[in-house]
Amino acid sequence: MLTVLDIGNNSLSGAIPPCIASLEMLELLDLQVNHLAGPVPPAIFNMSKLHSLWLGDNYNLTGSFPTNSSFNLPSLEKIILQNNGFTGQIPLGLMSCQYLQIIALSSNSFEGLVPTWLGKLTNLRYLLLGGNELFGPIPVALSNLTSLYALDLSFCKLEGSIPAQLGQLGQLSELHLATSHLSGAIPPTLGNLSQLTYLDLQINPLSGSIPSTLGNIATLNMLILTDNNLEGNLGFLSDLSRCRDLQLLFIEGNSFTGPIPNHVGNLSTQLITFRAGRNKLTGGLPATFSNLSNLEWLDISNNLLTEAIPESITTMRNLVLLNLSGNSILGPIPTQIGMLVGLQKLFLQGNKFIGSIPTSIGNLSMLEYIDLSNNQVSSKIPTSLFQLDKLIQLFLFQNFLAGALPTNADGLIQIDQMDISSNFLTGTIPQSFSLLRMLTYLNMSHNSFDGSIPDQLQRLTSLATLDLSSNNLSGKIPKFLANFTYLTTLNLSFNRLEGQIPEGGVFSTLTLQSLIGNAGLCGVPRLGFLSCLAQSHSSSRHLLEFLLPAAIVAFCGIATFAYLLIGRKLKQGDVVNASADPTDSVISHQLVSYHELVRITDNFSDDKMLGSGSFGKVFKGQLSNGLMVAIKVLDMQLEQAIRSFNTECGVLRMARHRNLIRILNTCSNLDFRALVLPYMPNGSLEMLLHSPQGSTYLGFLERLGIMLEVALAMQYLHHEHHEVVLHCDLKPSNVLFDDDMTAHVADWHRKVATPG
Repeated sequence: MLTVLDIGNNSLSGAIPPCIASLEMLELLDLQVNHLAGPVPPAIFNMSKLHSLWLGDNYNLTGSFPTNSSFNLPSLEKIILQNNGFTGQIPLGLMSCQYLQIIALSSNSFEGLVPTWLGKLTNLRYLLLGGNELFGPIPVALSNLTSLYALDLSFCKLEGSIPAQLGQLGQLSELHLATSHLSGAIPPTLGNLSQLTYLDLQINPLSGSIPSTLGNIATLNMLILTDNNLEGNLGFLSDLSRCRDLQLLFIEGNSFTGPIPNHVGNLSTQLITFRAGRNKLTGGLPATFSNLSNLEWLDISNNLLTEAIPESITTMRNLVLLNLSGNSILGPIPTQIGMLVGLQKLFLQGNKFIGSIPTSIGNLSMLEYIDLSNNQVSSKIPTSLFQLDKLIQLFLFQNFLAGALPTNADGLIQIDQMDISSNFLTGTIPQSFSLLRMLTYLNMSHNSFDGSIPDQLQRLTSLATLDLSSNNLSGKIPKFLANFTYLTTLNLSFNRLEGQIPEGGVFSTLTLQSLIGNAGLCGVPRLGFLSCLAQSHSSSRHLLEFLLPAAIVAFCGIATFAYLLIGRKLKQGDVVNASADPTDSVISHQLVSYHELVRITDNFSDDKMLGSGSFGKVFKGQLSNGLMVAIKVLDMQLEQAIRSFNTECGVLRMARHRNLIRILNTCSNLDFRALVLPYMPNGSLEMLLHSPQGSTYLGFLERLGIMLEVALAMQYLHHEHHEVVLHCDLKPSNVLFDDDMTAHVADWHRKVATPG
């Protein structure tokens, strides 16, 4: 007499047992969000009482469905099969299920035409077919589904135009037609969808102008028209100003022309994002943009703007991103730009900005990325710019900046990339640069810096790229550069350096182009440099360079060793790669999709599992670029796991230290959350402590080194991070080791910010 079998959201694997079909009174069968595989037993499609069949999000359920004669589910109301591997055509037997309210078949491999008989299922509320191999036109018959709430045909291979008859779906709230090869104009009849909140038509070859009738949709919340062939001016913004709930407006990647009209300021005060990049817009930014008081994201990059930025823009206190790059804007950077107190990303590169960098820029305490490169900005670099303690990327190259650098750079404690090349900067390299221990990329080339390369830079052990070429630097090449583990790109050409070229490290792979133009260098015959002459060493110098250090080491003994070990650890920072893309440049990896994670983990199979914990499981996989990663999949049934995901993202978004595990990427939707982390091939401290091989390997000095590395990570979180972070679960299993046996602390559960 069982009527409900709900065992979804577990970790069940294997095939679906055919014996389930013997439960003749079963009305609801929920097997979704498991690890079930193989075909669905055909007998299940003859359960006459079944009204809800939920098999979604198993990812390895396969096969096609029975023919119409073998498909008898007269009571069926909801069939949810999304995110699996089903093939064949959409089951014809569904045509006889007149009570159907939900058909969710997204993200499978169903093929063929979108059936016209779907238009007969007039009780349908959700028709979700996106992410399949469906082709052909959108059936006009779908306009009969007047009770439909959501229609998803995105990420298919559809063709033809959007039927004007879809404007008859008076209850429709969401229309998803993205990436479906649809052409022609946007039907004006879509303006009749009075309940529509979400309209996504991006990445299609749609043409023509945006119909004014879209302004009739008072409930419209998100309008996404990115990457089409739409054209005309932006007059439609006046019509959209009637959509008082509009929050997201994406029109980038089209062929819109003309100026941005002043009535852009009449758009909804609820607007959060305005993206109009990659068009052919002219003129300048209207001062009325400042009327959009809640705007957080303003992107008008890669257009043909020429006019100066109005000062009124600086009153937009909620602005988080301002991207005007790739235009021809001529004029100064607004002097009061420091009023944008919430700004985190400022991209003004590739314009014709003149004048100086405003000193008020130092008030942008939340700023993380700033790119002013390829402009005509002159004068000195303001000292206030070097005091932004959240700054991660600073690009000022190819301008007319002059004078010496600010001597105090201790504020840039988070900086990862700095490029100030191709300017007219003078003076010496500030010794305070030694404090930038998170720095991985430093380019100071094509300036007029003089003096020697400071010994203090030996603390920048995270450097991966260092370019000091085309300056007036003198003295010897520091030997410590050969000891930088991560340094792979070094250019010292065209300076006045002299003496022995160091050996080992990055110098083992350097080419002549990296050292050419330094007439005083010697050594490394393979690059064409003469051998260095034998140097005479006075007895006093010999004593200073060899006997004195040896005496100190002998005198201090173990205490000195511990001191040096601590010092070495303190000098090492974390390495975080950065992308050249303005919005994602802090990470060099590409976006990782859910399907990519499924592929590289064999659908999260046990063979790929590294371990499990209280909040989920960890799997191993290799990305398409060859990088081996660990994927931490959270158990979405645990509220603590969701909090843990948010906490780890919040902490590691700004936590940057070589002894902290770092997030390479995340993958998140309503039903799935995962962290993509570096793969740690040498396991955990717990494993080493409790295995015979580990206990043999971990001698006194090794254990001391691990303790110091963990302590350095905790010191950073407690005293050097911009807010105090408590780990709350520090134990041997949360200390992981990379290829070099460097310790990395992982797995946060809570963070605490202390005032002041």
